Amino acid sequence: MPHIALPEGLPGIRGAMAFRPETAKPLNDLVEVLLRAPNSLTPGERELIATYVSSLNDCYFCQTIHGAIAAAHLNGDEELVRRVKADFQHAAISDKLKALLVIAAKVQRGGKNVTTDNIAHARSNGATDVEIHDTVLIAAAFCMYNRYVDGLATTQPRDEALYRERGKQVAREGYVAVSKAYLPAEKVSF
Repeated sequence: MPHIALPEGLPGIRGAMAFRPETAKPLNDLVEVLLRAPNSLTPGERELIATYVSSLNDCYFCQTIHGAIAAAHLNGDEELVRRVKADFQHAAISDKLKALLVIAAKVQRGGKNVTTDNIAHARSNGATDVEIHDTVLIAAAFCMYNRYVDGLATTQPRDEALYRERGKQVAREGYVAVSKAYLPAEKVSF
């Protein structure tokens, strides 16, 4: 049961965002840029970073929904998502993404854990400065999103089919577009 009276029927971050739409707008705008805007990392790769960090933070809602979005971007490959969460070093992903996931894990523990060797390793595997920047920001942002979801004890259903369908919708339409369905239009300027 949520710690505060959140709108019913909106699990996870959706309920928290509907409760306070003024804060939802910048949060949605940020995730839209980080996970969907043009980038040399694919949306699926960026969703895998968000999923991995959320799994390290043990945030069920975020790791499940972003895993579903990642799978939707990756031709439905749910097994790859599970493998990345469990042991990304042996997953069928690029060495560059593996190096970026190392950085993301370091950020999850604390930003000062990222070393110059981690950055050099990512660069040696082809990571650009923008990709390194965005990995750090995705990891930091998802630590915040995860704590937002869990800190309010939001509703987090265990029916994976719900996440799978929502994941397909977000992959198709984006974060800002799907949030319009649950945020009051008069309070949302996007």
